[in-house]
Amino acid sequence: MDVVVIETPQLGDRSYLVHDGSVALVIDPQRDTDRVEMAAREAGVTITHVAETHLHNDYITGGLVLARAHGASYLVNAADPVKFERTPITDGQTVRVGSLTVKAVATPGHTHTHLSFIVDDGDKQAVFSGGSLLYGSVGRTDLVAAADTIGLTHDQYASVRRLVAEAGRDAALFPTHGFGSFCSSGPASGATSSTIGEQLAANHALTDPDEDHFVRQLVANLTDYPAYYAHMSPVNIQGPGPADLAVPESLDAAELTRRLDDGEWVVDVRRRVAFASSHLKGSVSFEYGRGSSFTSYLGWVLPWGDQLTLVGSRGDVENAIRDLSRIGIDSPDAAVGTDPHALAPQAAVASYPRVGWDGVLAGRAGGDTVLDVRRADEYAASRVAGAVNVPLHELLLRLDGVPAGRLWVHCASGYRSGIAASLLQRAGRDVVHIDARFGDAAAAGIPMGKAPD
Repeated sequence: MDVVVIETPQLGDRSYLVHDGSVALVIDPQRDTDRVEMAAREAGVTITHVAETHLHNDYITGGLVLARAHGASYLVNAADPVKFERTPITDGQTVRVGSLTVKAVATPGHTHTHLSFIVDDGDKQAVFSGGSLLYGSVGRTDLVAAADTIGLTHDQYASVRRLVAEAGRDAALFPTHGFGSFCSSGPASGATSSTIGEQLAANHALTDPDEDHFVRQLVANLTDYPAYYAHMSPVNIQGPGPADLAVPESLDAAELTRRLDDGEWVVDVRRRVAFASSHLKGSVSFEYGRGSSFTSYLGWVLPWGDQLTLVGSRGDVENAIRDLSRIGIDSPDAAVGTDPHALAPQAAVASYPRVGWDGVLAGRAGGDTVLDVRRADEYAASRVAGAVNVPLHELLLRLDGVPAGRLWVHCASGYRSGIAASLLQRAGRDVVHIDARFGDAAAAGIPMGKAPD
């Protein structure tokens, strides 16, 4: 048995190609299935089966498209109310994939109908746990409905125990979530590989002997998650179509100017340093970088369903289109280029200051506001003295409540504050982007506030 890991760091997820040298099973493929196709070609194997551990909340699946393209069996829990033909599979059922035996194990918790898969080649095992058992943690349990969270957390506690009981201690563990995904919860370890035995020794879901304590702790530590998650499962139930990854013809200057003048969402994907220095007035900054949080925050912050126009280099625009397709944002328009003046000579160009913590100490006036756009739990743990907290994902809804005057905007790293500064400037506010790590603020001499009681 060989396992090929297909990383999607932009969403903190992994997909897997599992094969015996001849035929293959694909588990939890993302919508851009060409990456899976390439992995199968490089391995010299035929895809005969595709499996889903659950109806995903954080991305659009490529499973249906992939299964149809290969005439493969599409293994989806028989209890999932999907609207397409699939090969229903239930708890305890086994399937042969060449020389591999694949066993489905019901592991409710992340969702009610979650399955894990134990794959055995007669010599070794591999466990594909989806959003159940993660490295050092488990999948979050509050994505289905608030009223179900407590019950699902109890289910999660029982499920991971059942899963490790059915697998060998030496079995390699391959979760889908847990690599930066908002679908994970608890103290994730940051590991890149693990075994069932290692998790038995270190995972709090397996080491905590008190189920009620585990439930209370996990629920208390659940934080906000992207609003676009609400749109993922319904699409996956219906059966999503293929992604369109083509870069559209670049908009001409007149049309780009019109969109800016009309207040449409023009998204600049250049580096935040370049954006702060010079950008088309009315555009917003969502810096693109492989492994960055571009996809999650754009899908979370901007109004769902609004037309987008991407601005940036051809490579960044192409990659951004691929990333956005994974969460169902299809066919954005584009203006390809990195010089705002050249893209729209008749449009106004804007800028704003970008500073480190030393710049805050040197330049902030007494009536200015430090605006913290981190999540509320981050702010509660530690904050700049006197800072006002408006989390980035709430900013567009709370613009009227943002204090008047100059705003010095920070987050944990500079990424979210770059987005926030651009949104605020677009709304007519006077902003300074603090592009610095929050962890360096105290050492730089910034007065820190006490965490609230």
